[in-house]
Amino acid sequence: MLQYHEIAAVAHGFRSSFRDWAAEETDHPREVIEAALAHVQNKVEAAYARSDLFERRRLLMDDWARYLARDGR
Repeated sequence: MLQYHEIAAVAHGFRSSFRDWAAEETDHPREVIEAALAHVQNKVEAAYARSDLFERRRLLMDDWARYLARDGR
């Protein structure tokens, strides 16, 4: 899809940019960031995970949207 719009980028680059930003510029917990990226937990963690962290992921993505929308001021 990116090539269709003649954008010289790959989707992995967007995910990588998000991961770096979230780790370096926010205080969101690692597990929320990884859940937002839909990374699979190891089997032990998955066995005990009872939440989808939806509200916390929403807050993270709100912060990401604000970061992307900033006008450089």
